[in-house]
Amino acid sequence: MVRMDLAPRLVSTQVALQRRAALDGVGFWAAFEGYVREDIEAGRLVSLLEDWPPAFPGPSLYYPSRRHVPAPLRAFIDFIHAERGRGT
Repeated sequence: MVRMDLAPRLVSTQVALQRRAALDGVGFWAAFEGYVREDIEAGRLVSLLEDWPPAFPGPSLYYPSRRHVPAPLRAFIDFIHAERGRGT
């Protein structure tokens, strides 16, 4: 085991900026496979530690009741359900 305490070169919560930085060679990027699949397939990025991270089936949504679901939440649930059905 080797321990290294390195100061980060870039800290961001914006996925587009994180992706651009990784493509520009700034450093490593821990991202969901869906964000980087095309870049890996095109050879723009390289996947590391493939056997280390657990599979991520996607987020879960919890809400208080199936009765009287607010219209915006119902629309969001229907959208997510449709997207999962498309395999995206």
